[in-house]
Amino acid sequence: MRFRISSTMIAAALPFVVLVGAGAGLAHALGASGASAPAFHAQLGKSVPGFTLPSAIDGKQVQAEAPDSRATVIMFISTNCPVSNAYNGRIERLAQTYGPKGVRFVGINSNANESPDEIASHAKDHGFTFVVLKDSDDAIADDFNAQHTPEVWVLDSRGVARYHGAIDDNRSEQGVKSHYLADALDAVLAGKTPARAQTIAFGCGIHRR
Repeated sequence: MRFRISSTMIAAALPFVVLVGAGAGLAHALGASGASAPAFHAQLGKSVPGFTLPSAIDGKQVQAEAPDSRATVIMFISTNCPVSNAYNGRIERLAQTYGPKGVRFVGINSNANESPDEIASHAKDHGFTFVVLKDSDDAIADDFNAQHTPEVWVLDSRGVARYHGAIDDNRSEQGVKSHYLADALDAVLAGKTPARAQTIAFGCGIHRR
């Protein structure tokens, strides 16, 4: 005897399938740390959904993008990586230079082996004036396909990704010849597409869970 599946049976099963899929998506969106990151993969030229993460300083949820920002720089950084630390002074100077122009700088630490207390102390020791958030479950690092520290993304005022890659072309500040991030910000603030929208980030690998 053959078992026949009717259209009524299929219709009855659909809500269950949809709910299971939605549940999986919601679990990724919220993450173990409670971050309200939507499930997506950042792409140049595409809009990036807003997200929140807890501050490494006080644990309060912070919105990565500000409504009145002309651009947002998402920076994946580390407390222990020597390459990331070689950029501490440079990223702070960039934040002080472009902050008054309406650019929001957001540091994100996705390393499982670096605690919020360690991150907060590191930020204080180096005089960071920008917020540093803790990505405890790597959800944001995964969504931005971040592999190194440091690694940056630039979003325009509409949340569209305009640049991804390295801050500049040399770990040693004295050897820098190309200022990738600064050039990208100048272009975005002028309403233009960066001439070089993608570069290769280099540094230490992110220690995921």
